[in-house]
Amino acid sequence: QVQLVESGGGLVQAGGSLRLSCAASGRTFNNYGGAWFRQAPGKEREFVARITWSVGNTYYADAMKGRVTISKDSAKNAVYLQRSSLKPEDTAIYYCATRKYSSSANYVTPRNYDYWGQGTQVTVSS
Repeated sequence: QVQLVESGGGLVQAGGSLRLSCAASGRTFNNYGGAWFRQAPGKEREFVARITWSVGNTYYADAMKGRVTISKDSAKNAVYLQRSSLKPEDTAIYYCATRKYSSSANYVTPRNYDYWGQGTQVTVSS
């Protein structure tokens, strides 16, 4: 079993930056790596970024490239999401997720993930 705990959300002005953290316990991200999703009010949960664990390959949602960076700290068993140039439309709950096993299933689809954190709220004011 894996427990994921996100932190780092908050209220930020448009154009500002935030660094979100996701700490794993119980198991590590070894099998699959970590991913970030977000869900805005009234919208479906959407993929933001993913990082593989051994090599550290990164993948980003096209709409957010250039404004988001995912990284990891293997020693701390943690995944991070750096958000910059934030816009009011970036307001959402941001979730950390991972899978039990390495899989070729589509990584942008939320239902393909087994473990989720409770989420951290990011609110961007105009």
